[in-house]
Amino acid sequence: MDTERQKRPGPRLRQTQEQMSRDVCIHTWPCTYYLESERRWVTGQLSLTSLSLRFVTDSTGETLVSFPLSSIVEIKKEASHFIFSSITVLEKGHAKHWFSSLRPSRNVVFSIIEHFWRELLLSQPAADASAPRTQGKELTGLMAGSQKRLEDTARVLHHQGQQLDGVMRGLDKMESDLEVADRLLTELESPAWWPFSSKLWKTPSETKPREGVSVKPSCEPFGKEGVLIQIPAIISHRTESHLKPGRLTVLVSGLEIHDSSSLLMHRFEREDVDDIKVHSPYEISIRQRFIGKPDVAYRLISAKMPEAIPILEVQFSKKMELLEDALVLRSTRTSSPAEKSRSVWHAASGLMGRALHREPPAGDREGTALLQMSPPALSEADTQELTQILRRMKGLALEAESELERQDEALDGVAAAVDRATLTIDKHNRRMKRLT
Repeated sequence: MDTERQKRPGPRLRQTQEQMSRDVCIHTWPCTYYLESERRWVTGQLSLTSLSLRFVTDSTGETLVSFPLSSIVEIKKEASHFIFSSITVLEKGHAKHWFSSLRPSRNVVFSIIEHFWRELLLSQPAADASAPRTQGKELTGLMAGSQKRLEDTARVLHHQGQQLDGVMRGLDKMESDLEVADRLLTELESPAWWPFSSKLWKTPSETKPREGVSVKPSCEPFGKEGVLIQIPAIISHRTESHLKPGRLTVLVSGLEIHDSSSLLMHRFEREDVDDIKVHSPYEISIRQRFIGKPDVAYRLISAKMPEAIPILEVQFSKKMELLEDALVLRSTRTSSPAEKSRSVWHAASGLMGRALHREPPAGDREGTALLQMSPPALSEADTQELTQILRRMKGLALEAESELERQDEALDGVAAAVDRATLTIDKHNRRMKRLT
């Protein structure tokens, strides 16, 4: 009986397997599993997804155990028979699973599994998690995620505007320096002791504001040192056998990697990053190339990585590379952001309209009666929350549009100022050649 129950998955196991088959496999490790019913160790592969953990045998390819991470009560490092180092996973219902002979090492496997298990527990709401999510809650979560992406894009756009303003201030200073050089060259061309010298010194002229270009005053970067996002991660440097917990911080000026003690391990300036490879939706590697010495490369695994990858794509669009296992990210973003926002807007408007008006099809009396008896698609609280989110998104979109228009005008002003500076420098070079 115990053997058949251990080998044949029950209805609960089959249901969880169907749900887990839709998850992305994060990592797979060769190991052994202790089959308690037969009192022996079985070799196979331990696979981790974002929501589950399962063990598949090497000999038959059979899934011996498969359970969601949410059902785990405790994960510990133990020793089997006081000799072999193992990882034990205690599941709800007091089922204890033993995994040993883990490669590359027990610490590596334990750190990654514990990270995803902890992040999954932290992401679950404190309220009744067993209550089913309604259509209104799902739509609210979708809209909240879209709002967060729009806010992240607005932050990057704001930083880009600050950089353009800095360029404009630098060009204004360059133009004033060129005016000083022009006065000095005029003095050299017509010395004061020369009797026919006109010595027409130019009075310092005020810098005229360029038409159609508005330069914002310098302001401090948003957030703490311009932080765009900060996520916990498991970090490896050069080798996968030494992993340590830490965090990845995406700044407007670069990337920072800290350990669990908040000590800075490495800082990548934005221009120093040569490539970012996305191995899976939960794993990336960052590299800075050098000539004559080893490259600086870090590999990071995080349960929150899907939230950071879109921001990294905005910051390092030309340096991002999606590998084969990460192409699912590209398939989920085949449509343009404008089309997605329009579809979300239409879906929200349609659902809100049906929730408020609930107009039945013409000539369907039975449907009318059923519709009057059925609860609304969206509750009043969901409708109000969606309305607030849509208003904030509309405000962000209008601000982004005005900022883009201002930056377009600033780019035109930068191009004109660069052309004027180029002509002035060429003229000054010719005058200096005549003096020599």
